[in-house]
Amino acid sequence: MNAGTVAIAVVPDRRTGTSLWELYELSLALGVFGIPHPDLADPWYRLRLCGDPGEGGVFSVRTDHGLDGLVGADTVIVPSVPDAVVEDGEEVPAELVEALRAAAASGSRMVSLCTGAFALAAAGVLDGRRATAHWQHSAQLAARHPEVIVDDSVLYTDEGSVLTSAGATAALDLCLHLVRTDLGATVAGQLARRLVVPAHRPGGQAQFIEAPLPPSDDDSLGPVLQWATEHLAEPLTVEELARRARMSPRTFHRRVREEYGTTPLQWLLQQRVARAQTLLESTDLPVELVGDHSGLGSAANLRRHFTRAVGVSPSGYRRAFRPSGPPSRVR
Repeated sequence: MNAGTVAIAVVPDRRTGTSLWELYELSLALGVFGIPHPDLADPWYRLRLCGDPGEGGVFSVRTDHGLDGLVGADTVIVPSVPDAVVEDGEEVPAELVEALRAAAASGSRMVSLCTGAFALAAAGVLDGRRATAHWQHSAQLAARHPEVIVDDSVLYTDEGSVLTSAGATAALDLCLHLVRTDLGATVAGQLARRLVVPAHRPGGQAQFIEAPLPPSDDDSLGPVLQWATEHLAEPLTVEELARRARMSPRTFHRRVREEYGTTPLQWLLQQRVARAQTLLESTDLPVELVGDHSGLGSAANLRRHFTRAVGVSPSGYRRAFRPSGPPSRVR
Protein backbone atom coordinates (compact mmCIF):
# COMPACT_ATOMS: atom_id res chain seq x y z
CA MET A 1 0.00 0.00 0.00
CA ASN A 2 1.36 3.41 -0.94
CA ALA A 3 -0.15 6.83 -0.36
CA GLY A 4 2.76 9.01 -1.46
CA THR A 5 2.88 12.75 -2.10
CA VAL A 6 -0.07 14.58 -3.63
CA ALA A 7 0.66 18.01 -5.12
CA ILE A 8 -2.33 20.24 -5.90
CA ALA A 9 -1.99 23.10 -8.35
CA VAL A 10 -3.89 26.19 -7.23
CA VAL A 11 -4.59 28.39 -10.25
CA PRO A 12 -6.96 31.25 -9.42
CA ASP A 13 -8.17 33.90 -11.84
CA ARG A 14 -5.75 36.79 -11.42
CA ARG A 15 -8.50 39.27 -12.25
CA THR A 16 -11.22 38.07 -9.88
CA GLY A 17 -9.51 35.79 -7.37
CA THR A 18 -10.47 32.20 -6.64
CA SER A 19 -14.02 31.37 -7.68
CA LEU A 20 -16.51 29.39 -5.62
CA TRP A 21 -16.31 26.42 -8.03
CA GLU A 22 -12.52 26.40 -7.87
CA LEU A 23 -12.70 26.38 -4.08
CA TYR A 24 -15.30 23.61 -4.14
CA GLU A 25 -13.19 21.17 -6.13
CA LEU A 26 -10.03 22.21 -4.30
CA SER A 27 -11.77 21.54 -0.99
CA LEU A 28 -12.80 18.06 -2.16
CA ALA A 29 -9.19 17.16 -2.90
CA LEU A 30 -8.03 18.68 0.38
CA GLY A 31 -10.71 16.78 2.29
CA VAL A 32 -9.58 13.45 0.87
CA PHE A 33 -5.79 13.84 0.71
CA GLY A 34 -5.03 16.64 3.17
CA ILE A 35 -6.64 15.32 6.36
CA PRO A 36 -4.67 12.41 7.88
CA HIS A 37 -6.53 9.25 8.84
CA PRO A 38 -3.85 7.24 10.65
CA ASP A 39 -6.41 4.71 11.87
CA LEU A 40 -7.18 3.87 8.22
CA ALA A 41 -3.67 4.04 6.80
CA ASP A 42 -0.42 5.22 8.30
CA PRO A 43 1.29 7.05 6.73
CA TRP A 44 -1.49 8.96 4.98
CA TYR A 45 -0.85 11.12 1.92
CA ARG A 46 1.70 13.94 2.13
CA LEU A 47 0.18 17.11 0.71
CA ARG A 48 1.70 20.01 -1.20
CA LEU A 49 -0.30 23.09 -2.18
CA CYS A 50 1.50 24.59 -5.16
CA GLY A 51 1.08 27.91 -6.94
CA ASP A 52 1.16 31.65 -6.64
CA PRO A 53 -2.45 32.76 -6.22
CA GLY A 54 -1.61 36.46 -6.29
CA GLU A 55 -4.04 38.96 -4.89
CA GLY A 56 -7.49 40.30 -5.62
CA GLY A 57 -11.01 38.96 -5.59
CA VAL A 58 -13.05 37.80 -2.65
CA PHE A 59 -11.11 34.60 -1.90
CA SER A 60 -7.44 33.70 -1.84
CA VAL A 61 -5.57 30.51 -1.05
CA ARG A 62 -2.19 30.43 0.65
CA THR A 63 0.19 27.89 -0.89
CA ASP A 64 3.33 26.43 0.65
CA HIS A 65 5.15 25.69 -2.64
CA GLY A 66 5.56 27.31 -6.03
CA LEU A 67 4.46 25.46 -9.14
CA ASP A 68 7.85 23.81 -9.25
CA GLY A 69 6.62 21.79 -6.27
CA LEU A 70 4.51 19.73 -8.67
CA VAL A 71 7.63 18.07 -10.06
CA GLY A 72 8.53 14.85 -8.27
CA ALA A 73 5.16 14.36 -6.57
CA ASP A 74 3.63 10.91 -6.85
CA THR A 75 0.30 12.44 -7.86
CA VAL A 76 -0.41 15.88 -9.34
CA ILE A 77 -3.98 17.24 -9.21
CA VAL A 78 -5.34 20.26 -11.07
CA PRO A 79 -8.73 20.95 -9.43
CA SER A 80 -9.85 23.55 -11.97
CA VAL A 81 -8.75 26.48 -14.11
CA PRO A 82 -10.11 30.05 -14.18
CA ASP A 83 -13.48 30.54 -15.88
CA ALA A 84 -11.81 32.81 -18.45
CA VAL A 85 -9.84 29.83 -19.78
CA VAL A 86 -13.01 27.86 -20.44
CA GLU A 87 -15.50 30.55 -21.41
CA ASP A 88 -13.31 33.23 -23.05
CA GLY A 89 -10.58 31.07 -24.57
CA GLU A 90 -7.86 32.58 -22.40
CA GLU A 91 -4.61 30.60 -22.44
CA VAL A 92 -3.68 28.38 -19.52
CA PRO A 93 -0.83 30.16 -17.67
CA ALA A 94 2.47 29.24 -19.31
CA GLU A 95 4.17 28.60 -15.98
CA LEU A 96 1.51 26.00 -15.11
CA VAL A 97 1.84 24.32 -18.51
CA GLU A 98 5.60 24.04 -18.06
CA ALA A 99 5.26 22.67 -14.53
CA LEU A 100 2.70 20.06 -15.63
CA ARG A 101 4.91 18.91 -18.49
CA ALA A 102 7.86 18.59 -16.14
CA ALA A 103 5.79 16.66 -13.58
CA ALA A 104 4.48 14.26 -16.23
CA ALA A 105 8.01 13.75 -17.55
CA SER A 106 9.20 12.94 -14.02
CA GLY A 107 6.66 10.13 -13.78
CA SER A 108 3.92 11.75 -11.70
CA ARG A 109 0.37 10.43 -11.96
CA MET A 110 -1.58 13.31 -13.52
CA VAL A 111 -5.13 14.06 -12.41
CA SER A 112 -7.68 16.73 -13.36
CA LEU A 113 -10.97 17.58 -11.70
CA CYS A 114 -13.58 19.16 -13.97
CA THR A 115 -12.02 22.05 -15.94
CA GLY A 116 -8.55 21.08 -14.77
CA ALA A 117 -8.62 18.95 -17.94
CA PHE A 118 -8.01 22.14 -19.93
CA ALA A 119 -4.66 22.52 -18.16
CA LEU A 120 -3.63 18.91 -18.75
CA ALA A 121 -4.69 19.23 -22.38
CA ALA A 122 -2.69 22.45 -22.83
CA ALA A 123 0.36 20.63 -21.46
CA GLY A 124 -0.12 17.79 -23.96
CA VAL A 125 -0.73 15.28 -21.17
CA LEU A 126 -4.08 14.22 -22.66
CA ASP A 127 -2.93 13.83 -26.27
CA GLY A 128 -4.38 10.62 -27.72
CA ARG A 129 -6.04 9.78 -24.41
CA ARG A 130 -9.64 9.43 -23.34
CA ALA A 131 -10.61 12.23 -20.95
CA THR A 132 -13.68 13.88 -19.51
CA ALA A 133 -14.84 17.12 -17.93
CA HIS A 134 -18.18 18.51 -16.81
CA TRP A 135 -20.64 17.94 -19.65
CA GLN A 136 -21.25 21.70 -19.92
CA HIS A 137 -17.58 22.23 -20.82
CA SER A 138 -16.76 19.10 -22.82
CA ALA A 139 -17.62 20.67 -26.19
CA GLN A 140 -15.14 23.50 -25.58
CA LEU A 141 -12.49 21.01 -24.50
CA ALA A 142 -12.99 18.91 -27.63
CA ALA A 143 -13.00 21.97 -29.94
CA ARG A 144 -9.83 23.50 -28.49
CA HIS A 145 -7.97 20.20 -28.17
CA PRO A 146 -9.01 17.85 -31.01
CA GLU A 147 -6.10 15.56 -30.15
CA VAL A 148 -7.92 14.60 -26.93
CA ILE A 149 -10.58 11.86 -27.00
CA VAL A 150 -13.29 13.65 -25.01
CA ASP A 151 -15.99 11.48 -23.42
CA ASP A 152 -18.68 13.47 -21.65
CA SER A 153 -20.78 10.41 -20.81
CA VAL A 154 -18.80 9.21 -17.78
CA LEU A 155 -18.03 10.36 -14.24
CA TYR A 156 -14.30 9.87 -14.60
CA THR A 157 -11.66 8.19 -16.75
CA ASP A 158 -8.67 6.15 -15.64
CA GLU A 159 -5.89 5.80 -18.21
CA GLY A 160 -3.41 4.51 -15.64
CA SER A 161 -1.00 7.42 -15.28
CA VAL A 162 -3.58 10.02 -16.34
CA LEU A 163 -7.05 10.40 -14.80
CA THR A 164 -9.78 12.99 -15.36
CA SER A 165 -13.19 13.64 -13.82
CA ALA A 166 -16.38 15.52 -14.45
CA GLY A 167 -17.29 18.30 -12.04
CA ALA A 168 -18.85 18.58 -8.60
CA THR A 169 -19.34 15.23 -6.84
CA ALA A 170 -17.77 13.29 -9.72
CA ALA A 171 -14.49 14.90 -8.62
CA LEU A 172 -14.98 13.31 -5.21
CA ASP A 173 -15.69 9.98 -6.89
CA LEU A 174 -12.33 10.17 -8.65
CA CYS A 175 -10.50 11.15 -5.44
CA LEU A 176 -11.98 8.10 -3.69
CA HIS A 177 -11.05 5.98 -6.72
CA LEU A 178 -7.44 7.10 -6.25
CA VAL A 179 -7.58 6.12 -2.57
CA ARG A 180 -9.07 2.78 -3.59
CA THR A 181 -6.23 2.25 -6.08
CA ASP A 182 -3.51 3.28 -3.62
CA LEU A 183 -4.76 1.98 -0.28
CA GLY A 184 -7.44 -0.57 -1.14
CA ALA A 185 -11.21 -0.93 -1.14
CA THR A 186 -11.54 -1.20 2.64
CA VAL A 187 -9.79 2.11 3.33
CA ALA A 188 -11.68 3.87 0.52
CA GLY A 189 -14.99 2.48 1.78
CA GLN A 190 -14.35 3.58 5.36
CA LEU A 191 -13.30 7.04 4.21
CA ALA A 192 -16.41 7.34 2.03
CA ARG A 193 -18.53 6.41 5.03
CA ARG A 194 -16.93 9.23 7.03
CA LEU A 195 -17.64 11.62 4.18
CA VAL A 196 -21.22 10.26 3.97
CA VAL A 197 -20.98 9.47 0.26
CA PRO A 198 -21.37 6.24 -1.76
CA ALA A 199 -18.37 3.98 -1.27
CA HIS A 200 -17.82 3.30 -4.96
CA ARG A 201 -19.38 4.80 -8.07
CA PRO A 202 -17.70 3.29 -11.13
CA GLY A 203 -16.26 5.80 -13.56
CA GLY A 204 -18.45 4.52 -16.36
CA GLN A 205 -21.63 5.71 -14.67
CA ALA A 206 -23.38 8.41 -16.67
CA GLN A 207 -22.74 11.98 -15.48
CA PHE A 208 -25.75 13.56 -17.14
CA ILE A 209 -29.19 12.00 -17.32
CA GLU A 210 -31.81 13.56 -19.56
CA ALA A 211 -34.64 11.43 -18.15
CA PRO A 212 -36.88 13.29 -15.66
CA LEU A 213 -36.49 12.64 -11.95
CA PRO A 214 -38.71 9.84 -10.63
CA PRO A 215 -42.00 11.11 -9.20
CA SER A 216 -41.51 9.37 -5.86
CA ASP A 217 -39.06 7.34 -3.81
CA ASP A 218 -41.13 4.24 -4.60
CA ASP A 219 -40.12 4.62 -8.26
CA SER A 220 -36.40 4.86 -7.48
CA LEU A 221 -33.92 2.13 -8.30
CA GLY A 222 -32.14 2.78 -5.02
CA PRO A 223 -33.97 0.28 -2.79
CA VAL A 224 -33.72 -2.66 -5.17
CA LEU A 225 -30.06 -2.01 -5.96
CA GLN A 226 -29.31 -1.68 -2.25
CA TRP A 227 -31.05 -5.02 -1.73
CA ALA A 228 -28.92 -6.50 -4.51
CA THR A 229 -25.67 -5.38 -2.85
CA GLU A 230 -26.79 -7.21 0.29
CA HIS A 231 -27.44 -10.44 -1.65
CA LEU A 232 -24.50 -10.55 -4.07
CA ALA A 233 -23.69 -14.16 -3.14
CA GLU A 234 -27.06 -15.26 -4.48
CA PRO A 235 -27.76 -16.10 -8.16
CA LEU A 236 -29.44 -12.78 -8.99
CA THR A 237 -31.16 -12.29 -12.33
CA VAL A 238 -32.39 -9.21 -14.14
CA GLU A 239 -35.88 -10.67 -14.06
CA GLU A 240 -35.84 -10.95 -10.26
CA LEU A 241 -34.48 -7.45 -9.78
CA ALA A 242 -37.05 -6.07 -12.20
CA ARG A 243 -39.81 -7.83 -10.31
CA ARG A 244 -38.62 -6.35 -7.02
CA ALA A 245 -38.52 -2.91 -8.68
CA ARG A 246 -42.05 -3.53 -9.99
CA MET A 247 -40.95 -3.02 -13.56
CA SER A 248 -40.75 -5.14 -16.66
CA PRO A 249 -37.24 -6.47 -17.39
CA ARG A 250 -37.06 -4.21 -20.43
CA THR A 251 -38.00 -1.09 -18.42
CA PHE A 252 -35.62 -2.05 -15.62
CA HIS A 253 -32.77 -2.51 -18.11
CA ARG A 254 -33.51 0.89 -19.66
CA ARG A 255 -33.69 2.65 -16.27
CA VAL A 256 -30.39 1.20 -15.08
CA ARG A 257 -28.80 2.15 -18.39
CA GLU A 258 -30.10 5.71 -18.13
CA GLU A 259 -29.17 6.27 -14.48
CA TYR A 260 -25.91 4.31 -14.22
CA GLY A 261 -24.54 4.27 -17.75
CA THR A 262 -24.28 0.48 -17.82
CA THR A 263 -26.41 -2.66 -18.01
CA PRO A 264 -27.89 -4.39 -14.95
CA LEU A 265 -25.55 -7.38 -15.38
CA GLN A 266 -22.49 -5.16 -15.74
CA TRP A 267 -23.56 -3.21 -12.64
CA LEU A 268 -23.85 -6.48 -10.72
CA LEU A 269 -20.40 -7.53 -11.90
CA GLN A 270 -18.91 -4.22 -10.71
CA GLN A 271 -20.48 -4.66 -7.26
CA ARG A 272 -19.28 -8.24 -7.02
CA VAL A 273 -15.72 -7.32 -7.93
CA ALA A 274 -15.82 -4.55 -5.29
CA ARG A 275 -17.09 -7.09 -2.74
CA ALA A 276 -14.28 -9.47 -3.69
CA GLN A 277 -11.74 -6.67 -3.18
CA THR A 278 -13.02 -6.08 0.35
CA LEU A 279 -12.96 -9.80 1.17
CA LEU A 280 -9.42 -10.21 -0.13
CA GLU A 281 -8.26 -7.29 2.00
CA SER A 282 -10.10 -8.00 5.22
CA THR A 283 -10.42 -11.80 5.49
CA ASP A 284 -8.30 -14.92 5.12
CA LEU A 285 -10.91 -16.70 3.01
CA PRO A 286 -9.39 -18.87 0.26
CA VAL A 287 -9.96 -17.64 -3.26
CA GLU A 288 -12.65 -20.27 -3.85
CA LEU A 289 -14.75 -18.92 -0.97
CA VAL A 290 -14.13 -15.31 -2.00
CA GLY A 291 -15.74 -16.26 -5.31
CA ASP A 292 -18.71 -17.78 -3.47
CA HIS A 293 -19.23 -14.87 -1.07
CA SER A 294 -18.95 -12.23 -3.79
CA GLY A 295 -21.22 -14.05 -6.21
CA LEU A 296 -18.49 -14.49 -8.82
CA GLY A 297 -18.66 -18.27 -8.50
CA SER A 298 -15.69 -20.55 -9.08
CA ALA A 299 -12.08 -19.59 -8.46
CA ALA A 300 -11.46 -19.55 -12.21
CA ASN A 301 -14.43 -17.24 -12.79
CA LEU A 302 -13.29 -14.96 -9.98
CA ARG A 303 -9.77 -14.74 -11.41
CA ARG A 304 -11.04 -13.99 -14.90
CA HIS A 305 -13.46 -11.21 -13.94
CA PHE A 306 -11.28 -9.79 -11.16
CA THR A 307 -8.12 -9.60 -13.24
CA ARG A 308 -9.99 -8.00 -16.14
CA ALA A 309 -11.59 -5.35 -13.90
CA VAL A 310 -8.75 -4.60 -11.48
CA GLY A 311 -5.70 -5.38 -13.59
CA VAL A 312 -4.13 -7.81 -11.12
CA SER A 313 -4.98 -11.34 -9.96
CA PRO A 314 -6.90 -11.89 -6.69
CA SER A 315 -3.81 -13.33 -5.01
CA GLY A 316 -1.68 -10.42 -6.25
CA TYR A 317 -4.27 -7.95 -4.97
CA ARG A 318 -4.33 -9.65 -1.56
CA ARG A 319 -0.56 -9.44 -1.27
CA ALA A 320 -0.60 -5.74 -2.14
CA PHE A 321 -3.45 -4.67 0.12
CA ARG A 322 -3.45 -7.16 2.97
CA PRO A 323 -3.65 -5.11 6.20
CA SER A 324 -1.57 -5.92 9.24
CA GLY A 325 -3.22 -7.59 12.20
CA PRO A 326 -5.66 -10.51 12.45
CA PRO A 327 -8.18 -10.95 9.61
CA SER A 328 -11.88 -10.49 10.21
CA ARG A 329 -14.53 -13.12 9.78
CA VAL A 330 -17.36 -13.14 7.28
CA ARG A 331 -20.75 -13.56 8.86
